[in-house]
Amino acid sequence: MTEPRLHYVQCLDSRGLHRMAYWEWGDPANRRVLVCAHGLARQGRDFDTLAADLATSYRVVCPDVVGRGRSDWLADPMGYAIPAYVADMVTLLARLDAETVDWVGTSMGGLIGLGVAALAHSPLRRLVLNDVGPVIEPTSLQRIGTYLGAPVRFSSLEEAADAMWAISQGFGPHSREQWLALTRPMLRPDGDGFKPHYDPAIAVPFKAITPEMAEAGQALLWQAYDSLKLPTLLLRGAESDLLSAATAQAMTQRGPRARLHEFAGVGHAPTLVQPGQRQVVREFLLGA
Repeated sequence: MTEPRLHYVQCLDSRGLHRMAYWEWGDPANRRVLVCAHGLARQGRDFDTLAADLATSYRVVCPDVVGRGRSDWLADPMGYAIPAYVADMVTLLARLDAETVDWVGTSMGGLIGLGVAALAHSPLRRLVLNDVGPVIEPTSLQRIGTYLGAPVRFSSLEEAADAMWAISQGFGPHSREQWLALTRPMLRPDGDGFKPHYDPAIAVPFKAITPEMAEAGQALLWQAYDSLKLPTLLLRGAESDLLSAATAQAMTQRGPRARLHEFAGVGHAPTLVQPGQRQVVREFLLGA
């Protein structure tokens, strides 16, 4: 597998500017652009396998959302929020100078894509929402809250891989080699060991969410979803604790009437590493 190219773009926040990193695959002159956006505590290299697979058809761009991966950390942690991420992606799309864009978003990355798609005159052409919708189940928020931002340090890649696997069972079966490949970009060197790649402060706004805020956010997300007109594919881990079967079904009946595909033996969220998962995405993006 060839290595992606690393670039940066300057984005505006409440305290000034921050750099957002993004990984680019394929021909940089290709007018067909695919953006792949990762989940809450993840980073852009999650999509290496999918991006390498699609790089012959697309210029594939995988950002590290601010506070993650190679991107800057924010001075104000309350800036770690979906509307701010949407604004960053608009800046990125301007940099890419693409007339139309396809989008694959896992969990948080799907909500960012939903936000971009709902903008007037959005350049998005096709949207893949990977195990996320307007309703986030409270049990999943409680589960994520148990580890997000917790101080942790690993003495080796192997130890980190084991610890991350313990909180990532929902990703479904992976070979050891696949899991180590997903783990390596999740680490930053820390003395003679490693720590997680992300700013622990991303947990601050997450843990400040009240039931009232969640309900208001849900109403806004349904409003955004119902406004969509573009072809939409909804992926769901059949055992997901974040996207319920009922919400997924509702998404097939309103708004863009998403095409639903469930993956057996997987929870939250499919990593799109396995060939069968990638094939579903490929057929939707490149199909008629």
